[in-house]
This record gives sequence, C-alpha cells and structure tokens, in this order.
Amino acid sequence: MRPHRVVALLNPPQSPFELACATEVFGTVLRDEPPRYSFRICAEHPGPVQTTAGYAMLVDAGLAALEQADTVVVPGWQPPGAPAPPTVTAALRAAHRRGARIVAICTGAFVLAQAGLLDGRRATTHWRDTARLAAAFPEVQIDQDVLFVDHGDVATSAGTGAGIDLCLHLVRSDHGAAYAAQVARNMVLPPHREGSQLQYAAQPVPAKADESLAPVLEWATSRLDTRLTLDCLAERAGLSGRTLARRFAEQLGTSPGQWLLGRRIDAARVLLEQTDLPVEAIATRVGLTSAVNLRRRFRTHMGTTPGAYRRAFGQS
Repeated sequence: MRPHRVVALLNPPQSPFELACATEVFGTVLRDEPPRYSFRICAEHPGPVQTTAGYAMLVDAGLAALEQADTVVVPGWQPPGAPAPPTVTAALRAAHRRGARIVAICTGAFVLAQAGLLDGRRATTHWRDTARLAAAFPEVQIDQDVLFVDHGDVATSAGTGAGIDLCLHLVRSDHGAAYAAQVARNMVLPPHREGSQLQYAAQPVPAKADESLAPVLEWATSRLDTRLTLDCLAERAGLSGRTLARRFAEQLGTSPGQWLLGRRIDAARVLLEQTDLPVEAIATRVGLTSAVNLRRRFRTHMGTTPGAYRRAFGQS
C-alpha cells in the first residue's frame, strides 16, 4: 500500500516547533512497522527559509509538491493574520478541490480562512488569536474552547502543542487507535489529551470594579468556603439584591453567581496545582460542598476533570 503523502507548506519566518509537531507524527517510521506516511516540506519559493529560532532551513520543493499531497499541513503562519500570497491560497484551494485534506496548526488557520476553506465552518486557533481571527473572518465560526476541529477535509488546531493532538487524531482516523497509540508512545506522549485549550489560557485580569463593588468582592473572595448567597452579598454591600445584580452586570459583565463560581474554580485550580489535597477537601475549601459538585462544575468550566488538570499542572 502506498504511504499517505503529507506535505507541509512553510513560510518565513517558520516556527520550528509547529513544523516538528507534524514531522514527528507523520515523518517518523516506527520500528517493525511499514511506513504509513511519507513526509516532505515545500515553500512558495524553494531555498533557505528563515525560522523564528534565527536559523534558516533549506527547502527544495515549491508549490508544485502540493499537487501530489494527500494531506497538506500549514504549520503556523507568522505574523498571525499576515496576508498569504495569492499563489499560496490558490494552491491550497486547488489541493482541496482535488481531494487533499488541508490541515492548519495554530495560526495556520488564518491562511485557510484567507483561502476560503473555513467559510461557514467551525475552526479554532491559538487562544490569543481567536478574537483576531473572528474579527477578520466573520463568516468563520470560531470555537476557542477546543484543542482542534476536524471536518474530514479541513482541520484546524489550537496553539502549538495542540497541533500534536490534531495530528495524532488524524493518524487515529487514518489507521486506528492502536497505531496512533504506538506513534504517541514513541513520542512519550498520551495518545489522547483531555480537555480544551482554555485550561492553558492565561487567567484574565479581573475587570476593575469601582469602589462600590470592590470591598464586597474582596470580602467574598476571602470567604469562599462559606455559604455566600445573593442576599448575603447584597447585605454586605448595603444594596438590594436587584441593585447588586445590576452593578455586577454593568461593572463585571456577569452575574454575582457566575462571578462567585469563577472565583471558586480559580481557587480550586490553585489548590490542584500546589497541594496534594483530595478533591473532596478542595471542594469544601472553595465552597463547592462536594467532590461530585466540584467535578461537574470543573468539567463544565474547564473542559477537563480535576484529576486530569492536576496531572497536567501539579507540582509533583
């Protein structure tokens, strides 16, 4: 059986890591296994291609290489949103019409969007760039809470390392879970990563409240392990419940209940990262009453479980 031909389309300055995501998954032949993929690189202009690491890579193939590809990978694009040359977008559209699978890692999604391959479809990119992608291409349905989106013929991944998740997923689709697990084991990685990219996003700086809310927010944050109702918060603030809810909406863009849940989830994240406390004890400390409730709220809010989060981010 002929190996599935994967071609990565590079552009200066090329991110070596994003290229390596595809190279390690598709370009490594496992011991005692027939090659399932062939892997090569190309660029609009063959020759030295500068990287973001300061060195150049020698690329010997031009866009004609895409004419033979079964899968085309765009491993990032710098700077994000920079216009792709018309020859590049035309080559991607031609490959797609021919039946090739078109895959973007991280900011490569901008190039697929410029080529019109994401119109009317869900897509993702690095969490820092989802708003920019949505603003530039309103016809694309941006999903910032996933590691990747696969439509079969077109796929996009979240930031950098999520490119590995997407590539392993494609191997799983092409050759089954057992072979994908072999590839992942060879890379010393889990074959499937739990959760969404939001668990890796930097926690935003809380919106600045004016003096009318700041004291009650500080008071509530220091008492997360207690029962905090709207009436309790309103009494502390010296306001009616309706007025307090209105001020939360105006100043913080959320309700008191949702704000409080967010602080409790944040507190749980810190305890999961920095302590070995059981989940039941953490739930009590942050005011979520039980391990069952914490697990349910955590999965809804973070897209993963407390246990998986601790394995990924715990200090031990």
